[in-house]
Amino acid sequence: MSGRVLLRGKAWQYGDNIDTDAIIPARYLTSSDPKELAKHCMEDADIGFVKKASEGDFIIAGKNFGCGSSREHAPIAIKAAGISCVIAKSFARIFYRNAFNMGLPIFECPEAVDGIGDGDEIQIDLASGTIRNLKSGREFHANPIPPFMQELIDAGGLINYARSRIAKKAGEK
Repeated sequence: MSGRVLLRGKAWQYGDNIDTDAIIPARYLTSSDPKELAKHCMEDADIGFVKKASEGDFIIAGKNFGCGSSREHAPIAIKAAGISCVIAKSFARIFYRNAFNMGLPIFECPEAVDGIGDGDEIQIDLASGTIRNLKSGREFHANPIPPFMQELIDAGGLINYARSRIAKKAGEK
């Protein structure tokens, strides 16, 4: 990652076991258009989510976020809805990997989840994993995103990362 990346926005809080059907209901999986998926993001967990969330906001969740069926549509919908990062107590492993593959930064930080309220303004330093609740002034520390995973985020996801690597190799010939 080149330079320091600070993300800032409002926090939208959810509980434990938010599954991929709540993130993007199966009835919308006929589309792979990110803009269409974004219209229905979190619909089964919070019908008003897309109306209240703004570009750059955050989802804050409890344990096992993204459990259920493996679908890349879930992180695509979250990212396309303008959410800049998800912070949870824990993630379902398949969602964890899919999020990075789609270029969506995520952090596991139980202390931050407990110390951030719905609607709080927060700031995240992607390089250091520092999460700051701007309302309370409290600061939390998640493990920084590993360099390879950060490269995926910087590229916008695994496919873009692979394309750039292939193009770079082709240019070296």
